[in-house]
Amino acid sequence: MSTLPGPNGCAQVEQVCAYALRALPESEARAIEAHLASCPECAHELDSLRPVLSSFAAWPQDVLRPSASLQVRLARRIAAGVGKELPLLPARQWSEPEWEDVAPGISCKLLASDEDKPVVTMLVRLAAGAEYPPHTHAGVEELYLLDGELWIDHRKLYPGDYNRAEPGTSDERVWSETGCTCVLVTSTKDALL
Repeated sequence: MSTLPGPNGCAQVEQVCAYALRALPESEARAIEAHLASCPECAHELDSLRPVLSSFAAWPQDVLRPSASLQVRLARRIAAGVGKELPLLPARQWSEPEWEDVAPGISCKLLASDEDKPVVTMLVRLAAGAEYPPHTHAGVEELYLLDGELWIDHRKLYPGDYNRAEPGTSDERVWSETGCTCVLVTSTKDALL
């Protein structure tokens, strides 16, 4: 990274940006943390970056993740810039599942399944105006809303809200006026009403 002064006059400003993105090795991150404790300008810079970075958390991962070819080009450019060879990347053992349309306006991406319990963890997207059918929970259902708004019966959820439903309870109406994305951990034995 450059050691030229940034707009705040401190030579560490680029390191602070890399730190905010969690792009520094652990040893450099510890050094920047120590620097932040003594440099109000860099601490202010970090505080100004936090709202931008936290807004990324609400973006779907497929928007943020660069393509494999872009990752390789970036790695080659960085390696050439520091005069090192491109390290061999480990073979990818896991491939991200694709979104699957399961009903009109509803898409799911299965992340994990446990057939012994039987429980699934998935990302769920509802399009604006989409509704999930009424259902009774066969097991505990946990939902964490990532973006948009979601109504579960008479409760409106916003990004960052968590909802837990106990076995035997029912959701009469689940819908989104705006469209939404959530993480859902639920039983595969839920009964549609």
